[in-house]
Amino acid sequence: MRRLLLLLLGLLILHRVRCFEFVIDGEWEEEASHLHNHQERHKRATLTSSEEEDFEAIRGDDITVNSYKMESRITSRFAHTTVRSSVVNSGSKAQSIAFNVQIPKRAFISNFTMNVNGITFVGSVKKKTVARNLYAQARSRNKAAAIVRANSQDLETFKTEVHVPPGSNIEFELHYQEMMQRRLGFYEHSLYLQPGRLVPHFQVDVYIFEPKGISTVQTPNNLGEQFGELFKVTTSKDKAHVVFKPSLQQQRKCNNCTDSAIDGVFTVKYDVTRDSNAGELQVSDGHFVHFFAPSNLSPLPKNIVFVIDVSGSMWGVKMKQTVEAMKAILDDLTMEDNFSIIDFNHNVRCWSEELVPGSSIQIAEAKKYIQNIKPNGGTNINEALERAVSMLVKASNQGLIDPRSVSMIILVSDGDPTVGEIRLSYIQKNVKRNMREEFSLFSLGIGFDVDYDFLERIAMENRGTAQRIYANHDAAEQLRTFYRQVSSPLLRRINIQFPENSVTDVTQNRFDKYFSGSELVVAGRVLLAESNTLTSFTTASAASLDIILETVADVTELDMELAKQQHSFTGFARQMWAYLTIKQLLSERSLAPTAVKKRKITERIMTLAEEHQFVTPLTALLVESEDAKERLLADSPKDPKQGCCAGGGMISGSTISVREPEKLVYQPPPWVQETTPAPPSQVEKGPQQVILVDNDPHFIIHLPASNMDVCFNIDSKPGHILNLVSDVGTGVTVNGQLISSKQLKKSKLNTYFGTISVYYQPEGVSVTISTNDITMTAGRNDYSFTWEATAEITQDGVMISIVKNSHVTITVNNNIRVMVLLHRVWKKHPVNVDFLGIYMPNENQYSPLVHGLIGQFSREPEVSIYDIHEGADPLKKEATMEVKGNKLLVTRGWQKDYRRDKKRGTNIYCWFIHNSGKGFIDGHYTQYIVPNLNSFHQMP
Repeated sequence: MRRLLLLLLGLLILHRVRCFEFVIDGEWEEEASHLHNHQERHKRATLTSSEEEDFEAIRGDDITVNSYKMESRITSRFAHTTVRSSVVNSGSKAQSIAFNVQIPKRAFISNFTMNVNGITFVGSVKKKTVARNLYAQARSRNKAAAIVRANSQDLETFKTEVHVPPGSNIEFELHYQEMMQRRLGFYEHSLYLQPGRLVPHFQVDVYIFEPKGISTVQTPNNLGEQFGELFKVTTSKDKAHVVFKPSLQQQRKCNNCTDSAIDGVFTVKYDVTRDSNAGELQVSDGHFVHFFAPSNLSPLPKNIVFVIDVSGSMWGVKMKQTVEAMKAILDDLTMEDNFSIIDFNHNVRCWSEELVPGSSIQIAEAKKYIQNIKPNGGTNINEALERAVSMLVKASNQGLIDPRSVSMIILVSDGDPTVGEIRLSYIQKNVKRNMREEFSLFSLGIGFDVDYDFLERIAMENRGTAQRIYANHDAAEQLRTFYRQVSSPLLRRINIQFPENSVTDVTQNRFDKYFSGSELVVAGRVLLAESNTLTSFTTASAASLDIILETVADVTELDMELAKQQHSFTGFARQMWAYLTIKQLLSERSLAPTAVKKRKITERIMTLAEEHQFVTPLTALLVESEDAKERLLADSPKDPKQGCCAGGGMISGSTISVREPEKLVYQPPPWVQETTPAPPSQVEKGPQQVILVDNDPHFIIHLPASNMDVCFNIDSKPGHILNLVSDVGTGVTVNGQLISSKQLKKSKLNTYFGTISVYYQPEGVSVTISTNDITMTAGRNDYSFTWEATAEITQDGVMISIVKNSHVTITVNNNIRVMVLLHRVWKKHPVNVDFLGIYMPNENQYSPLVHGLIGQFSREPEVSIYDIHEGADPLKKEATMEVKGNKLLVTRGWQKDYRRDKKRGTNIYCWFIHNSGKGFIDGHYTQYIVPNLNSFHQMP
């Protein structure tokens, strides 16, 4: 402890010999798990909250910085960043020159090289014990380097200080890697720019390659108005290049100034194109990454208990900012949400003893309560959390909580417990014991006087996450931003699986929740197989439906594409898998119940970090000259302000759990098996004989008793909605809206079905299929899916089965089935448009009240054909048909069934009825035009 305090107090040991001098900082990794007492925790917090020194990328007097360049290559959300600088000691004396780089806390340094007067030092990641043993051999010559943590919000600082003679040339190069995390709909890549001086060659390049395409790129200007025009963005379908290259004059604070105006964070925000809600599966370099970020889903209702620390330490700015944030958060609640507020110091008080709906009246009362809080007294975290859990349990037991809603506790605190139970391990056990599986705990630690490591552990153990809130002028915005990240849960119980013997070493693949604007990521190794594709299956529960999604990826296609890209990161999948695995292992290590378990996890982390060259809290970067005579050590100490595992989990509300390597077998959990069968693997053949409507629109009615097919066309107008089935007995109606071709063909404007709707009135479920997407509406909830994925959705007796870019089958109560077939045409075709075909089996079980253009034929009419003779066309015979008391002239021809062959179709021979089915259908076709897609039809 004494050594640690000396280091934290900033006692830096400087060693000089010949021409090198390096700053040292670090601590030995303690294998034994122990808890500090409260006094030691408080002392640590006080020390680490001191002001940090001014930051400069290059530090030293009488030096010339020839260049400073940063380059990031982002491929499929994984970034490899390189920082290079060339410096000359232009003074007359030997001096120390510092090279400092601020990097994101969630990033792993992967290499550092340095050339000093022709001596090149190259880095390699070793286990700490190995690296330190090697370094000890060189320590007698006093060579050292270090990574030092800084108190910035999301950054840590890599510092290297080298003592060199006059005229020396030094070249620095640092590499680090990180996975982009999606928050509130964007990936954000930040580079910290503060050179501290003018640089002749200053340049920042960010290259982005996203195989599925880039939907948007933004470059918020955080550097000042004078740099607003200097951000150059070049984009294409799947690539983007952002460059920032200010000239020497443009860098100046004023025309004659010698100080640099560059001081801030260079940020690039972007998002990718998503063509389906099934996610994006990428395979490269023997590894896969599955990205899952669905949208167009209605949010799940929430049950939230806000637990707010109002002890004396919250007095002043902290409380003011918390009150400001809470007012905005309360305004975001809806009538679908339930909430309450618990505030605590040495006592615990409840604004409401029970959850209440988020009505305007309740929200106004809650705001008044928050506004009148006066911080004082101690901190009783244990009792406050127990009251919050019991409130949710009581509501659940009384049936007041929707079983498909999301229940969460949001804890806001700025200090360690001082009243009641103060032992952190006991509080942790109490919370875990009382929390139910369907509840989540999110912890927000304000400032540095709180044991963030503890807050992170209790959150991770209870399906939540933790975040530090920095007590400054924008703390309220930090609180609101965090809440926005968890305020729109879209899915529960997400499970991403793969077929047996197709993958191994899979990262976390079960997630408790998915929040709008975020992303779930699963990675693993791909096993060798004869198939050249990999398939993933995702199961999840939305507000009132169950979903199965299927995604297929080619195992060689992406590697061939990456080889063509000049600035892509070809090893991204391999490194992303290692990155995710290490992050999750670090989180699991912090929760390890025994020393034996912790040692096993530690060994796995060190092995992976060494193999993939990541500097972690358990590894070090050994930097040595080519002949290994000069050795430096870059060490990553445990950050006492951040805990051992910063950035270990994403905002997914899930318990992080990484198992030993295993082969996963696709087997949906029981809650899926009961309601939803496995996804179809091929185009459904369907029954031999069906009633269908396809093309312009051609109706083919199969009459089983007569063993014949009868055809007719409906020549209506674009925009008209035709009723196909209307059954008030079962509550099912099927309608189709017409669209037209782009222009006349043979003096005729063809029409097609562009939209089909199936409405199940008893449950208020409507399924609308267009050539672009499939939308299910249930009450106030809307869910949209594209044609780009295979999926199954179950809701209140309605099942939707989507086969990618092929067809959709809607089944109502296992009695009525409608298949809608997608016809795609060349986008630039001068005449044709995409359209839909409809197929219904004769076995559909309608009520006696069914009607509609198709529904009426569930009661087969008596039909007789006679007087068959040659027609005007020798290939088409003519005849007389008697049906419904009418004698009709009919023509023998054929139409197409496209179920098995979407391009050529299968010929179906039928008797064709002219004049839009007049005489064969009841009444006139215009009587089947209805006002909207969910209308039932009634014959006059």
